[in-house]
Amino acid sequence: MSDARLRIAILGGGPAGMFMLKRLIESGNRDFEIAVFEKTDHLGSGMPYSREGANEEHITNVSGNEIPMLVTSVSDWVKNAPREVLQAFDITPENFHEFKVLPRLFFGHYLSAQFQLLLAKAKDIGIRTKVYLKSHVVDVVDSPELNQTCVEVSDLGTLKFDRVIICTGHNWPRTDEGKVDGYFDSPYPPSKLELKLNHPVAIKGSSLTAIDAIRTLARHNGEFIKDENGCVSYHKSSDSPEFKLMMHSLDGLLPAIRFHLEDTHLSNDSLLTAEEISKHREENDGFLSLDFLFEYNFKEIFRDKEPAFYEKIKDMNIESFVGSMMDLRERLDPFLLFRAEYAEAEKSIKRRESVYWKEMLAVLSFAMNYPAKYLSAEDMQRLTKVLMPLISIVIAFVPQNSAREMLALYDAGVLELIPVDKESEVVPEPKGGVIYKYKDEMDQVKSAYYNTFVNCIGQPRLSYEQFPFKTMLLNKTISPAHVRFRLATEGRVAMERNSRQVEVDGSGNYYLKVAGITINDNFQVADQFGAYNERIYIMAVPYISGYNPDYSGLDFCEEASERIVKSIFK
Repeated sequence: MSDARLRIAILGGGPAGMFMLKRLIESGNRDFEIAVFEKTDHLGSGMPYSREGANEEHITNVSGNEIPMLVTSVSDWVKNAPREVLQAFDITPENFHEFKVLPRLFFGHYLSAQFQLLLAKAKDIGIRTKVYLKSHVVDVVDSPELNQTCVEVSDLGTLKFDRVIICTGHNWPRTDEGKVDGYFDSPYPPSKLELKLNHPVAIKGSSLTAIDAIRTLARHNGEFIKDENGCVSYHKSSDSPEFKLMMHSLDGLLPAIRFHLEDTHLSNDSLLTAEEISKHREENDGFLSLDFLFEYNFKEIFRDKEPAFYEKIKDMNIESFVGSMMDLRERLDPFLLFRAEYAEAEKSIKRRESVYWKEMLAVLSFAMNYPAKYLSAEDMQRLTKVLMPLISIVIAFVPQNSAREMLALYDAGVLELIPVDKESEVVPEPKGGVIYKYKDEMDQVKSAYYNTFVNCIGQPRLSYEQFPFKTMLLNKTISPAHVRFRLATEGRVAMERNSRQVEVDGSGNYYLKVAGITINDNFQVADQFGAYNERIYIMAVPYISGYNPDYSGLDFCEEASERIVKSIFK
């Protein structure tokens, strides 16, 4: 590549890298060239939509109309998609419906095709691109004195760039998998769960990740049968009579089911503007108040849209609202509620009417993702301990097909939900399997042995120390993320409770450590002195979750990539 133009490296060729490429192409600037490094042999699909994260049984939790625009829509692509791809998934232009969810592997083919269209578009307008497949980036070394960053790639050596954008996607670190028989740190790739098992399987978590594992395990130990009325039932294989799925869920809760979204891109004209948030922070000692966000990005939206619901919640703070919403979930049998929510969601989709309070909770989560770094430590704790547990349940958006299979497994006596507490513990056994220890709803200590265990808590929020490019750690190119306590008294109390999570500076300010690394609003990394790096950007969610607590998939990719490109060409 030429030295005359701005040299930009995109580390990762999945959905995040693709949105980054799209934004660069659409920037109006032509004086740059792009190198894309992808560790696999395919572009666009990333982990979730390739064999690394899906089998044929796995489906998206968004429909074609809810996907941010790339080059062509899914419905347009289907008209010209390769025949073998359409046949593999029994999809035709005639039976495709943009309001229905998609097989994840099929969606991966769409994303790969979009990546190729973007590369062709770049070529047509004179933007040089170079794609390196099966290229593993082993390190990133920043050189401020040379105003450049080196990317070290296995088999390629060291390459120099002016800007580096880290888009490495999901990462599930292995701890005991491979060391302990029957222990799986995650259900990915799902091919490893294609097991014939004649015993109960422990599933940790009840998220979409858990449903992924359940759908694979169930298919290899029985079959789902749909009758002429569309009702689904499950029948165990004759050689797996003892097969069961024991789902261990915090407080015994199940995720909510996908419904029709009024705004498919999680936005609302009534949301606070960047200027309003900035003005609020100026008047609030630099902090963004969680109560302020809750009031104006959630409650106020209902004043005109749903007055009856507004009257119900107008005097509630976050704690009382969450308590009210969770009370029903905790009082009702979880599968009874799941069945009722399935019926509600079916009606929502059929009538194309939103379950509005749930949609607005998703909007609130997405809208507060970017300014969350300005919350006080006190509010960050409220967000993670009070509000996010409700949000994570409500905006899981379990697809209807997955819900039907969950209910079929439950009705067949194969799927059981076990409520566990926050202190529950999974102890790997040297002989294989695990001991699952927890307190039940009566506060009684319980423990059970399982031959097979699958950790399904979803993408873990990785720490500063787990950052993959070790020279950036060694040279302190990056720094651990933290947020300041508004009140020193609160900071002192928090430090007495957990000294590892709280630190104090020379001025007596107390800080709460949060997951991942420090970034600014433009997704630039920051060094140990708080100086933001002009050369290195990151939109790999596992490493920035302390400052970006919402994982909104493609919507996040679309928003973050726009902010990064504006910063590069400012």
